[in-house]
Amino acid sequence: MPALLDTEAVQSLLQEVPDWNLEGNAIVRSLEFPSFLSAIAFVNKVAEEAEKAKHHPDIDIRWQTVRLVLSSHSAGGLTSADFMLARKLDQLCPQAGA
Repeated sequence: MPALLDTEAVQSLLQEVPDWNLEGNAIVRSLEFPSFLSAIAFVNKVAEEAEKAKHHPDIDIRWQTVRLVLSSHSAGGLTSADFMLARKLDQLCPQAGA
């Protein structure tokens, strides 16, 4: 299990994923899609990446909006795994139409 990051490390890594925001002990990103089906297609791609990484975001789907929340629950907050997955998920966004 990756180690819990301190506040300074979190602030530094947030600069690498500017579309993500810190909320409590998690990083969060919301994306808007042109349709419900395109939002679901994106979530399916997120699921594939999460399975590869063996690290899974909380996902909230509201019609055309997808909200992703990353936190290492087993560590009690943010770890390097959260930021690695955030970077991978950011790469999916242009392909998904977000």
